[in-house]
Amino acid sequence: FNPADPEWMNRDRFVLSMGHASMLIYGLLHLAGVKDIGPDGRPCTPDNGVAANGHKATPGLAVSLDDIKNFRQHHSRCPGHPEYRWTAGVETTTGPLGQGVANSVGMAIASKWYAATFNKPNFEMFSYNVYALCGDGCLMEGVAHEAASLAGHLKLDNLCWIWDNNQITIEGNTSWAISEDIATRFIAYGWNVLRV
Repeated sequence: FNPADPEWMNRDRFVLSMGHASMLIYGLLHLAGVKDIGPDGRPCTPDNGVAANGHKATPGLAVSLDDIKNFRQHHSRCPGHPEYRWTAGVETTTGPLGQGVANSVGMAIASKWYAATFNKPNFEMFSYNVYALCGDGCLMEGVAHEAASLAGHLKLDNLCWIWDNNQITIEGNTSWAISEDIATRFIAYGWNVLRV
């Protein structure tokens, strides 16, 4: 990962599936010094027009401290849920629960396809990994079940989901809506499950 080039093709991807925790990614983008990008996908310079999100191109950080102070405000670079192409460094839009983890499976499949198509002996162009942070609400959704099943079936060893198992959703305790052993379900899908 190179903060000066957030669109580098072989960068590892991070998906914040639990988008309501978006201040986490904005804080990380700010602290990592991720640069803003222009409409051409390259870091902003004083003469390359408008940033990808429509703001005036200003060489500098994708997320400034002032942007963080305007969290969840109209036209903020830090909306309530991460938005792709609105804030440099955000890999995908994550609004509906489960959408981010499903997108992460697609990204991991794409990495494998790129590697199979473009890598040559002694010339590796693509080998990126995909990491997703998800919550209980994400893993209760059907789309997450289907995506996890596909990832296990394809044996995607370049995909890692980190599950915040705090047993809470926006409605309250998870026991109100779900009682299955989620870790065991993932073992059944063929995932390598580590409890920390």
